Amino acid sequence: MRISIKQRQKLADKTWEAMNKAFPEAECTLDADLPERLAIRGILSAQCTDERVNITARELFELYPDMEAIRAAGEEKIGEIIRPCGLYRSKAKATVTFAELFCGKWGHEVPKDVNELMTCPGVGKKIANLIIGEIYAIPAVVVDTHCKRVMYRIGITDNHEPLKVEKDLCRFFPEQTWISLGHKAVMLGRTSCRAVKPACDSCPLGAFCLKRI
Repeated sequence: MRISIKQRQKLADKTWEAMNKAFPEAECTLDADLPERLAIRGILSAQCTDERVNITARELFELYPDMEAIRAAGEEKIGEIIRPCGLYRSKAKATVTFAELFCGKWGHEVPKDVNELMTCPGVGKKIANLIIGEIYAIPAVVVDTHCKRVMYRIGITDNHEPLKVEKDLCRFFPEQTWISLGHKAVMLGRTSCRAVKPACDSCPLGAFCLKRI
């Protein structure tokens, strides 16, 4: 089914109105305290639930409360703690590298620049967007698996590749909605637009979603 630009824009407008009404207080579900800790949680979140990340991160920061301590601990010790998050070897390397950059090149500040953040292994566009949005309130869309799925099903994008989905969303949604948009899409994906057996009948977007399952 071909969808015109005008139709997609109408879908986007209806989508924002419906999601904003259904999930007015949707926010990042990763714990947020210090900016650098949020960044580490973002690294740990790859292919892992936010709930698991929050539990594991609390254990990590109890033992190693700052980036200097994480850097000094090294990958092996960090890896043992974060093992429950999966992919622990690559995540341990990314975590320690982030701590090294933070303590060294970055001068104990989390960069505001997406490209600079992405020089750290384990920090892709999704996590970089999360960091600048949550820490610095710089408009950016976080496209995770939920966001990709629901935006395709609604009909706003024909793409499944995150960067292309992000480009489409930035085109059809106002900049001031970008940060919140990703969080609301996650809530929709968790409550109604699930990957398996989506609850279309009770979905707040059911009246206009194209339901491209």
